[in-house]
Amino acid sequence: MIDNIKIAQDAPMKHMRHFMAELELDEDNFEFYGKYTGKIRLNVLEKFKDRPDGKLILVTAITPTPAGEGKTLTSIGLSQGLQKLGKRSLVALREPSLGPVFGIKGGAAGGGYSQVIPMERINLHFNGDIHAIGTAHNLLTAMLDNHIFKGNELDIDVTSPLWNRAMDMNDRALRQIVVGLGGRVNGIPRESAFMITAASEVMAIMSLATSRIDLKKRLGNIVVGYNRSGEAVKAKDLGAHEAMAVVLNEAIMPNLVQTLEHVPALIHGGPFANIAHGTSSIIANKIGLKLADYVVTEAGFGADLGAEKFFDIVARTSDIWPSAIVLVATVKALKYHGGVTVEEAKENGKHLKELQKGLENLAAHIENMKKFKTPVVVGINKFVGDTSEEINIIKEFCTKLGVPCEAHNGFEEGGEGVTDLANEVVKQAEMNKKPEKTTLYDTQQPIEEKIETVAREIYNAKDVYFEKKALKNLANFKKLGYGKLPICIAKTQSSISDNPLLKGAPKDFTLTVTDIQLSAGAGFLVIICGNMMLMPGLPKVPAAVNMTVDEHGVISGLF
Repeated sequence: MIDNIKIAQDAPMKHMRHFMAELELDEDNFEFYGKYTGKIRLNVLEKFKDRPDGKLILVTAITPTPAGEGKTLTSIGLSQGLQKLGKRSLVALREPSLGPVFGIKGGAAGGGYSQVIPMERINLHFNGDIHAIGTAHNLLTAMLDNHIFKGNELDIDVTSPLWNRAMDMNDRALRQIVVGLGGRVNGIPRESAFMITAASEVMAIMSLATSRIDLKKRLGNIVVGYNRSGEAVKAKDLGAHEAMAVVLNEAIMPNLVQTLEHVPALIHGGPFANIAHGTSSIIANKIGLKLADYVVTEAGFGADLGAEKFFDIVARTSDIWPSAIVLVATVKALKYHGGVTVEEAKENGKHLKELQKGLENLAAHIENMKKFKTPVVVGINKFVGDTSEEINIIKEFCTKLGVPCEAHNGFEEGGEGVTDLANEVVKQAEMNKKPEKTTLYDTQQPIEEKIETVAREIYNAKDVYFEKKALKNLANFKKLGYGKLPICIAKTQSSISDNPLLKGAPKDFTLTVTDIQLSAGAGFLVIICGNMMLMPGLPKVPAAVNMTVDEHGVISGLF
């Protein structure tokens, strides 16, 4: 059995100076964080402004099982496969959050022979970025509470929702808290809450910002609450945004590491895709496109979440556009969508009838991605024991839909096992010389129409129902002038619908909007469907219980 962490720990790493030479970075363009990682300064965008951009490849997936379908592994493996073909490649990924690392999911650095390294550092405190985001978030909270305590000159209504707190850990006990207890010296008692740092609007802002100036503007536009007249109170009204930008001064620079096969990897930003937009930073992708011929970037969860948001939020904001889409599928996930349990789906060569039925989920995602007028390639992430018959069922289905499909074995073989997929991706990208930039909706449309468009076109919903709280907030945001923002729908990742129990390709259901929240700094409205938790909890047996470190500092159990 392949041991992820042993492979990563035993792998030879190249010094950052090797990559500086390869990417034509000098001392003014790079900040060292040790021998094997560092940060690329934003001045490289000016240095290479006249250099044509490379091609962007967006990796997304079918609706995942609880363990995920290997998008990160596929992204890393594809970048290595492209390098095997002689292409100048680079992979751009999100940063892991410590909450999932110690919870049920584990690390987020790929697997097998398609990993980014140094794996332990990437998964733990990676160059201080998430710490900086949490600190900036909580600095704003502290300044807000202090302003209220010191006289509340802005007449902030403490009974309305206010900016809360963030921490990079799964801790369900902090979902609802009371602050300010213990007498007047400790502040004004009120309800508050914690969210995991990856869910913070500050994380979304840093991932969408295009420069430090843009970062400060977005931070200043964060709405922290409302005054008693119902007007929005912003971070800039508290004078907090400049100091927040100071805290994020290093964090805004993308981190450079490497894959096991020494492909450069930019790892930066980590917004979740079920409650935010779910992609690595715009800055990392823009820098990557100046440094490589092919940049492989990943969108979180299924294509109904990360990929839709990439096109309708990220691409709209940044003017970067994919030349091809890789849609990751696995045999076990398709069986799962066909009606078997997760454990039954692992039984090789069995449940072929359920596999056939589960293909409806793959078909739904293919159809959705075609709406963005970008070539789609299905990439089957092979697991040990997957049979030729199972793989061929998927390939034959894709052929009938007119979509190329290639299986890969990036886990066991690294880049060599992904060359067939890489060849097909190059073929499709080269044919797409001038990507046609298509979004699902015009931001000038009413909020309700934008929601209905995504619900109908992506989720296959028949109707949208707005609960009372959502209607109240919708009317308020229109009144405040935020009706023309893009929408970011927060829903379950376990189904194309808003019901996590509905597998396959649900149709003609009613999407229920329970709440609408404003992320004015990030520049979108968060449309909440169902009960979305901003602070996850730990499972009964967290991944943390299997981790340890020995006397020599060697970590085990981190995966």
